[in-house]
Amino acid sequence: MESTTQCEINLFAESAEGGPSMEQIQKLSQFVHSAESRLLNFSRHVEANIEKPPQSGKGALAVGIGLYILARFAEAVQTLQKATDCKEKYIYLACALRRTGKFDQAIENLQKSLDYGADTLSVTFEKAAVYCEAGNFEAAAKELANRANFDSVSAEYHYQLARLQEAQGLYDQAVDNYKKTLELAPNHQRALFHLAYRCDLSGDEDAAIDYYKQITSTSPVYVSALLNLAVLYEDKGEFDKASQCIDLVLESHPNHQRAILFKKDIESSKTMIYDEEKEKKKTRKNQTLETPISDFELSVRSRNCLKKMNILTLGDLVRTSEVELLAYKNFGETSLREIKILLDPKGLHLGMALEPAEITTEALVPTVEEEDENEGITNKSVDDLQLSVRSRKCLRRLNVHTIDDLAHKTEAELLGCKNFGVTSLNEIKRMLADLGLSLRKLD
Repeated sequence: MESTTQCEINLFAESAEGGPSMEQIQKLSQFVHSAESRLLNFSRHVEANIEKPPQSGKGALAVGIGLYILARFAEAVQTLQKATDCKEKYIYLACALRRTGKFDQAIENLQKSLDYGADTLSVTFEKAAVYCEAGNFEAAAKELANRANFDSVSAEYHYQLARLQEAQGLYDQAVDNYKKTLELAPNHQRALFHLAYRCDLSGDEDAAIDYYKQITSTSPVYVSALLNLAVLYEDKGEFDKASQCIDLVLESHPNHQRAILFKKDIESSKTMIYDEEKEKKKTRKNQTLETPISDFELSVRSRNCLKKMNILTLGDLVRTSEVELLAYKNFGETSLREIKILLDPKGLHLGMALEPAEITTEALVPTVEEEDENEGITNKSVDDLQLSVRSRKCLRRLNVHTIDDLAHKTEAELLGCKNFGVTSLNEIKRMLADLGLSLRKLD
């Protein structure tokens, strides 16, 4: 088996006294996830051990840990509960319970691990992580405060403190503690990753690149770091370096869908031609379409009808057909001529932005209940969508802060932003679709 032979750790070795240590298990997990082929081999090996006759307590422990490494957390919980009592059982059971959102049970099992010789300091840090993920910041802070005397010697103390501060929104303090973590443990990959990510979000791209490079210079492959580094390189126009990062991911994970799409985006960026005059025309057109109807002198009847139909801008108006306007109560031929006279000088006409499929008045005008429901969603920040780094940065450039701002953008507007490609567009469309929303369609 590759994953146990090459890294010299065999989780299922019957002759191993006491089995692999927790440090060895962590190394095994990193090795397994460093390549798709290793992950598949390890998965097959775990399945083979699951199919064996009823296991001893030690066998259940090995399979349970294997399932945990494969991120099959619910199965890991069930299997580990059958294992012989030992510190590894309770610690990995706690870790699996944490991943399934059972935080109280996770804390209980961490406490039990102390009865079987688990390291008190490590258990404290794991408890702090559980409390932090559960949103119980006070309890997490209390756990760490009990270990403040390790301030000058423990990298993990500063890392867990930084994670807590970041969860609380204390970003500057978190950055300071990530840096202290690296002073004590220069190769602490999780601290490097979170520090790089925080620098990227704050606009310090050069520092972010430096930290990501430190991660990617070591083995095994850190996929998330390579993808984020590729985004930063592409933003700087260094497409060859971006491609190299993606190639490293695909070398170990040839079926990684995000990397495959990202590779196509980078190749497209290399040949992208920016037509400044075309972009100016597009901007002017968008500005025209966003002009409020209230800016124009219309009759009271026309203005009231449009308002009741939720037609507030010229863009809304050109999405509406003559038939739909005339079908509305009290909207007649006189009002229709008035609207046409308004649109003609601007090169616009009714129905020009409609898709081939028929759009009904009911689809254009939401009910009161729908408006109330949608308003709660659209007022939320785009940060709630948990988009990729690239998508978030592009939205910041476009001054998009809420989901409502985003839903009022067109595909063309988003794709017109530098380095915003099809991958990011599809990501945003998918997120909006999950909320029952979509981007505006003007053309």
